[in-house]
Amino acid sequence: MKILSIGSDRNLFVAGSAVRERVKGYAEKTDGYLVVVPGAGKPSITRVSEKLRVISLGRLQAFFWQPGENFDLVTAQDPFENGLTAWFLARKCKAKLELQIHTDLFSPYFVQHWMLNRVRVIIAKFLLPRADHIRVVSNRIKESLINKLKIPESKIEVRPIFVDIEKIKNAPVKIDLHKKYPQFGKIILMASRLTKEKNIGLAIELMPKFLKQNPKTGLIIVGSGPEEKKLKAKSAKLKNNIIFEPWSDDLPSYYKTADLFLNTSWYEGYGMTLVEARAAGCPVLSTDVGVAREIGAKIISETIL
Repeated sequence: MKILSIGSDRNLFVAGSAVRERVKGYAEKTDGYLVVVPGAGKPSITRVSEKLRVISLGRLQAFFWQPGENFDLVTAQDPFENGLTAWFLARKCKAKLELQIHTDLFSPYFVQHWMLNRVRVIIAKFLLPRADHIRVVSNRIKESLINKLKIPESKIEVRPIFVDIEKIKNAPVKIDLHKKYPQFGKIILMASRLTKEKNIGLAIELMPKFLKQNPKTGLIIVGSGPEEKKLKAKSAKLKNNIIFEPWSDDLPSYYKTADLFLNTSWYEGYGMTLVEARAAGCPVLSTDVGVAREIGAKIISETIL
């Protein structure tokens, strides 16, 4: 099968990157795998291997691009802008169309945080019923497609994001959070991009409740993003109990030495850090998003709010 993929990950152009190596592995199982990355810069083509090619095109260029060859399947990493491009190209190639969904687009919070998301939901509602196959990362998204768009279950495949559970379980503890921060009796861990949809502000608001139970509770927030400055300002009165750290490549150590992993996202398609934390044996407290219920996390609305 020859596959044309419409994606957005610019690391595909970086030699040795994890995403390039992963896609290279996929390509070896096909008769040819061509990835188009709209908006990635000047038009260019990179041959990664005998089976894998990566093309950079302008966003508008991609809509009118002529592949010049036939494909059996056109797949898109989202049912939004990339999905629309994939739909046009699938019609040109007379190929089947596959759409992937990695976020909970039917969460009421998805459309509240960015005006563009309202347009994206309209595009998705148009495209999804026209797809031949839909890949989703959680049962939550699958159920929303069935209930809200009446998509036949036979068209939907649940394919969770891969997490190497055994690797996390067997990872040695290199950093002990209790030794690093001996002033804390209990440590709550968060690991996330610091963006609006991650709702880290809720965690800061919950801290006084945790401190009533244990005055020596510490909240360690690992990550960075556009909301960092605002969140640090919001937590200023609790600066002795809230610590921000840059992203760590040794999260298994953090999971294994924290007393609780906290997630306060408005919405998640999956929630990889939730799965990783559970694999490391760390209790999880989360808003009702992604796979939180599926992995047995305690839900915030039921326990605190």
